[in-house]
Amino acid sequence: MDLALLQQTLDELGQPRFRAGQVWQWLARGAGSFEEMTNLPAALRRELAERVPFSTLELVHEARASDGTVKALFRTVRDGRPIEAVLMRYRDGRRSVCLSSQSGCPLTCTFCATGQMKFGRNLTAWEILDQALHFRRMEAIDHVVFMGMGEPTMNIDNVLEVCRRLPDVGVTNRRTAISTVGWVPGIDRLTATDMPIRLALSLHAPNDELRSRIMPVNDRYPLAQVLAACDRFYAAKRRRIFVEYVMLRDVNDQPEHARQLAELLDPKRYKINLIPYNPTGTYDGSDRATIDAFRKALERRGLEATVRLTRGRDIDAACGQLAARELGAPRKPAERLRPPAAPAAEVPAAS
Repeated sequence: MDLALLQQTLDELGQPRFRAGQVWQWLARGAGSFEEMTNLPAALRRELAERVPFSTLELVHEARASDGTVKALFRTVRDGRPIEAVLMRYRDGRRSVCLSSQSGCPLTCTFCATGQMKFGRNLTAWEILDQALHFRRMEAIDHVVFMGMGEPTMNIDNVLEVCRRLPDVGVTNRRTAISTVGWVPGIDRLTATDMPIRLALSLHAPNDELRSRIMPVNDRYPLAQVLAACDRFYAAKRRRIFVEYVMLRDVNDQPEHARQLAELLDPKRYKINLIPYNPTGTYDGSDRATIDAFRKALERRGLEATVRLTRGRDIDAACGQLAARELGAPRKPAERLRPPAAPAAEVPAAS
């Protein structure tokens, strides 16, 4: 729901200021309509239903995986932009939601389905929040990751506005993570906040030459600048940074890449998540034996590394896949890429 429009409407109706808080409390608890908000006068509920759309998003399609993962495809009510969000259910009871911050993405990482789409725009805070509220209406949620469509730190003001409201929905800041491909101004904005939000860095290559080939953002913010920004975050927050590293067969998964990565990262500041690749047509994913060998090579050098549990593979759960399939979302032409595995020059270890 557009909470700014809600407040404007309540003001026009001459309602006391606390009414907006009442509506928000119902939304945060998973209410599905104004009619459920029984501490509002019935006439006001009817008026709000006519004047304030209950969501800024229209659900287009929902896909459910055998592992319990649910992926929702929405269009924005404002202009019909496609966006996706995912609910991940875990055996230990966690209910984690992956949110999108943009429709499409301008940063064109070559392994990402969203990066192959044309960029639409930044989402409003309410369009981001409504993704979480959609799943809250299904069940309680307790974790949020901004790892869906788009680069969250390029829309950091709206993302942080959502983070301020998530505790009311059941998700504390300590259980919230914002992912970035290394957008340095956004990392610094996150560092400056007083919220204890986790930072996740999408690294995916241990040297500038390879990283520029698969992630063009590296030409603007190379590894040294990105890691310096991460160092500033760690100094301010004293919270380890998650490094996301997608495993691409014969591209970034060789022993020399593991060695370079270990030399690059301080074990006190970083924890590595190795991600089995959910193919989008550009690369092949590394096999499990290669991933396990890569993990062991990192651990021998003192880094903590885990292999992320793959979720929703049977429902096109990679960012952008469902939008492309269901809506034929505009895409950039792509050829099949396979950068050579030979390493570039040695990269000095981060300080």
